[in-house]
Amino acid sequence: MKLIVLFGMPATGKLTVGQELAALTGYKLFHNHLVVDLLLSVFEFGSPGFVELREKIWLGVVRAACREGLPGLIFTFAPETTVRPEFIGNLAEAVKAEAGTVDFVELTCPVEELKRRMDSGSRQRFKKLTSVELFEQLHVAGHLKLPMPKARFSIDTSSCSAAEAAEKIARELAL
Repeated sequence: MKLIVLFGMPATGKLTVGQELAALTGYKLFHNHLVVDLLLSVFEFGSPGFVELREKIWLGVVRAACREGLPGLIFTFAPETTVRPEFIGNLAEAVKAEAGTVDFVELTCPVEELKRRMDSGSRQRFKKLTSVELFEQLHVAGHLKLPMPKARFSIDTSSCSAAEAAEKIARELAL
């Protein structure tokens, strides 16, 4: 299985690009907020139970997708400090253990554009960060970072549509 990890700061368009890429490729989309929102119904964001279960579910779904023989899976991911530093390595190892491959694609966007997008309706559908004030606090404090493997390439989503970004990903990864 090929795992494509679309990662970037909040509001870079990971879900929107992921939806376009899924439509282009037929790959399933595993949007990280499906798990985050499930766990927020019981746990506080960042609590020990939340962090442990979030990572177990993420890894469990990816492992099961590999074992089921899915040709590809798109996983959206926002690096931030409540994710344990070893998670990304564990994710890559889980896929490699099943003879799969992982491609990391970074989505970027100027901070002012991120702030403009923060309160969009599509973000409110899920329990995503929608407060510009909280975003600024987290960003300045360095909470929206996590060491990531080198991306195969980056796409500035402020300079193209989600469909164009998905087409570039499909082309660059020969999907």
